[in-house]
Amino acid sequence: MQTTSTEVLKSYIFNEPIMVDAARLQPLHPAAIFMQGTKRMPGTAITKSVVANEPGGRKREEIFVDIIEKISVTFSSSGYILTSEIDGTIQMKSYLTGNPEIRLALNEDLSIGRGGESANDYRSSYGSGAVILDDCNFHESVRLDSFDMDRTLALVPPDGEFPVMNYRMTQEFKPPFHINCLIEEAGHLKGEVILKVRAEFPSNITANTVVLEMPLPKYTTRASFELEPGVTGQRTDFKGANKKLEWDLEKFVGGVEHTLRAKLTFSQDLHANITKEAGPVSMTFTIPMYNVSRLQVKYLQIAKKSSSYNPYRWVRYVTQANSYVARI
Repeated sequence: MQTTSTEVLKSYIFNEPIMVDAARLQPLHPAAIFMQGTKRMPGTAITKSVVANEPGGRKREEIFVDIIEKISVTFSSSGYILTSEIDGTIQMKSYLTGNPEIRLALNEDLSIGRGGESANDYRSSYGSGAVILDDCNFHESVRLDSFDMDRTLALVPPDGEFPVMNYRMTQEFKPPFHINCLIEEAGHLKGEVILKVRAEFPSNITANTVVLEMPLPKYTTRASFELEPGVTGQRTDFKGANKKLEWDLEKFVGGVEHTLRAKLTFSQDLHANITKEAGPVSMTFTIPMYNVSRLQVKYLQIAKKSSSYNPYRWVRYVTQANSYVARI
C-alpha cells in the first residue's frame, strides 16, 4: 500500500523544507529545493509542527506539496535491471483560508503516454522530454485548461489532504541503490555470504531506515556477522525461525558502499547449488529530498487576496521502496 499521509511522512522528513518564492524561483533539481544558497537547512523538521501558529494564536497561512515516489526494481543475478517502475503521487495539504486558486507548474518537457493519443486524454507523443510518464490521473478539483500547453495545473484545493495527481512511470531510470550478493560453500557444513550495497545518488543526499533481508538455506543453524571496521548505526540479525539474514542501516549517505560478511553453519549437506537455496535479497528504504523520476514542481502560485497576502509554500520530495529485489 502506498503511504501518502503527511502525518506518516513527517517521520521520514529530516530536512527543513524551503518556502517557494514563485516570483524569483529558478529551475531547481529536487535536492536544491532544500537549500538556501549554499547553506543546508537544519534538520529540525521532524520536531516541528506541521501547522504553525502566528503570534496571537492565529493559524499560519501555508500549503504543503509532497512529491512521493514508490519504486519497484528487480535486478538479475548479474546486476542487470529486469523490471523497473515508479508509482508516484503529488499530495497536497492546504491551510489557506478563503480557498484561493492555486496554479502548480510541472516540468515543461513532461510527456505523458507512449503513443499519439488525443490531447483530450491528456497524453502527448513520446517526444524528447526528460520525464516521460506512462499514464496519470488527476483529482476532480484540478482544471487542465492549459496543461497540454504549459504543464500547469489549476485548482481550488478542498479542505484536508488529497492527491492532486497520481502517475506511473516505466521509463528507464537510475536505481538509487546497486546490490551485489555472493553466497558460496566454505567447507564442510559451512557457507559464506558477501553482501555489498552502493548508493548511486549524490553525497548531499542521505537515505534512512534502510533494511536488507535475505533468505538463507533452510539447513542454516547459525550465522555470525562481520561489518566494516568503525561503522556505526548498523545492526545485523539471523532470524532462526524463518532462516533470514537481516541488515539494518540507520543512515546511508550517497556515493558510499557498505559491505556485510556472514559466516553460516549448516545442519546437513546441501543437496543443490547453494545459490538456488538462498535469496533473493530484498531492500526497503526512504530517501528524503530525492526523486528518481525527475518530476518537479517548478512553481506554486497562489491567487493574491491583497498586496500583503503571501502564504508559506512548502515543497518536499521523498522516495521509498515498494519492491526492491536482487536475485542471486
